[in-house]
Amino acid sequence: MSAEPQRSFEVERKYDADADTRLPDWSDVPGVVAVTDGEPRELDARYFDTADAALARLGVAVRRRTGGPDAGWHIKGPRQGDGRLELGWPLGETDRLPDAVAETVAQWTDAELQPLARIENSRTAFHLLGADGVIAEFVDDHVRATDLRTGTRREWREWEMELGPAAPGDPARREAFFAAVETAVRKAGGREPSSGSKLARALGH
Repeated sequence: MSAEPQRSFEVERKYDADADTRLPDWSDVPGVVAVTDGEPRELDARYFDTADAALARLGVAVRRRTGGPDAGWHIKGPRQGDGRLELGWPLGETDRLPDAVAETVAQWTDAELQPLARIENSRTAFHLLGADGVIAEFVDDHVRATDLRTGTRREWREWEMELGPAAPGDPARREAFFAAVETAVRKAGGREPSSGSKLARALGH
């Protein structure tokens, strides 16, 4: 496995939705000229942390996920301004924590990592297209989570909107984009998220 990860800076917003909530209408969102058909993805992730969740307290997430176009090992770093740096490595042959991932995690903790949660996700992904390409990716997630420490299972539905390569470049236009997205979400019946991340919600936080 290469020690050099793929890097991306993730800027996204999350929302909660009920099981029967209709999908938002994006026609009033600035710059959007078309929306692709939904692409179904079945995702299965194990999230790793120390026994006392030291990484989560620092805003760091470590996971191994199968399914979807970015299957692999991922580290999401602490929030930086409006987003988070995400590092990615290939899946590898086993589910043992790869040396390259462990070396990166060592900047935050040298304690042993263990799987804390399994998150299975039936996702449908849509691209919001503008004149220059993909403005953002919207995903409709039906999540089934298991707290591996206690066996507690939780289910919920959430939406995510993540900026794409053709997203607005300046902060004011980005805020206008997300403001229009939030208006569309609320009109459809969506709402602010009840938890900061899938992992936190899986663990009952």
